[in-house]
Amino acid sequence: MMKTLQELVDKAKKLKKMRMSVAVAQDVTVLKSVDEACKAGIVDASLVGSEKEIEKIASETGIDLSNYEIIDEPEESSAVKKAIELVHEHHCDLLMKGKVHTSHLLHSVLDKNYNLRTGRTMNHVGVFEVSTYDRLIIITDAAMVIAPTLDQKVDSIYNAEKVAHVIGIDIPKVAVLGAVETVSQSMPATLEAALLAKMSDRKQIKGAIVDGPFALDNAVSEEAAKHKEIKSPVAGKADVLLVPNIEAGNILYKALVFISKGSLAGTILGARVPIVLTSRADSDETKLYSIALSALVAQE
Repeated sequence: MMKTLQELVDKAKKLKKMRMSVAVAQDVTVLKSVDEACKAGIVDASLVGSEKEIEKIASETGIDLSNYEIIDEPEESSAVKKAIELVHEHHCDLLMKGKVHTSHLLHSVLDKNYNLRTGRTMNHVGVFEVSTYDRLIIITDAAMVIAPTLDQKVDSIYNAEKVAHVIGIDIPKVAVLGAVETVSQSMPATLEAALLAKMSDRKQIKGAIVDGPFALDNAVSEEAAKHKEIKSPVAGKADVLLVPNIEAGNILYKALVFISKGSLAGTILGARVPIVLTSRADSDETKLYSIALSALVAQE
């Protein structure tokens, strides 16, 4: 099992190079991360956006554009559509968000004309490396689905399984989080957690061990789970944290990155191809890790 996010990059370097379409590519951190991924042999890239602005950024940052396909689409909407068309036409294996709002990009991804839907929920899956934790931890969904239904949480588990396989976990342990580890009618998240656990017991959810509800402490700390006398193969040993809603997920995400100084790789799964979708505040390193993760999931 991988212990660091750098291992994603190292593994991706050894596999087949993928081709990535970058929507509205005129962004400094996006271009830097794409260039690093290209130099590492992970991807080739088609840069869709304002050629003038892309060339300006490349000149200022020392990026050699000679190995890139650049498609001049100065208008944002046209650039997004063209980038997605490249995936629809099988010219590219991955899609990456550039200098465009997430909602704009995903609205176009969901357009039936591009045939990128699979019928499964699209959601964000993040892999976090934190110095105080002994392994990588997967969190879903911290960035996309606002208030997931039970069915959407099932899809989220399946998407997380794909990421778990990439980092070397065959059967991930999934902790369904809530504020407490007991089922309470006044807390709907705990009721759904219990339902997901029972579905897992009955093999309605396959490929993972799902249990809950768990408070965060007894999902990641064996000592905390033992203190509360929680007996479960998931307790204190979770590989995947399934959060109850986007507020909880996003706060946890930001706390790990900005308070705990953790590192992150993230991808959107559920469409026909993985989508590299990072925050504008994310570092070049995060974007590189996210490209590597998406390339690996695409080949998985």
